[in-house]
Amino acid sequence: MILIQLLLSFLQVGLLSIGGGYAALPIIQNQVVDLNHWLTVREFGDIVTISQMTPGPIAINAATFVGTKIAGVPGAIVSTLGTVLPSFVIVLFLAWFYYKYRQLRSVKAILKGLRPAVTALIAASGVSMIIACFWPEGAVSLSALNIESLILFIGAFIVLRKFKTGPIKVMVACGLVALVISYL
Repeated sequence: MILIQLLLSFLQVGLLSIGGGYAALPIIQNQVVDLNHWLTVREFGDIVTISQMTPGPIAINAATFVGTKIAGVPGAIVSTLGTVLPSFVIVLFLAWFYYKYRQLRSVKAILKGLRPAVTALIAASGVSMIIACFWPEGAVSLSALNIESLILFIGAFIVLRKFKTGPIKVMVACGLVALVISYL
């Protein structure tokens, strides 16, 4: 039964995630955190972090990790297939359609209109993960702010933007800093 639930949930993710892996994050979060309660927001944030560090598309990696956590290897296979199958079929159709009708003004207008929607989906997911990181207790107030997370975030942001350091190096460094802080 859980395998069918995983398949149906990730078929929805694969079907509705227009715009790539980051655009799929709020849909995955909705399925695994809000609707099915398979993970907490914090666990989801951890899975997103791991998914970014491993090679491959983030949505597929996240689906694989969620499936593994929920139902082991069969869950990983079902979740991954559920994520990939709709996209595979849709891309085959869209490639044919785009190749045939790419010069039409209406097709160009539709693609132009999708860009802001995808950006909004990515931003919404980012905001919910920031809230979960900075306020792990759930109450968003200045007194409940996790200062350690805020300092690590600001430091990582500065290092990424100013020094153009690779994101994996920054994630490893932040993990090591957090480890040292936890032992102090």
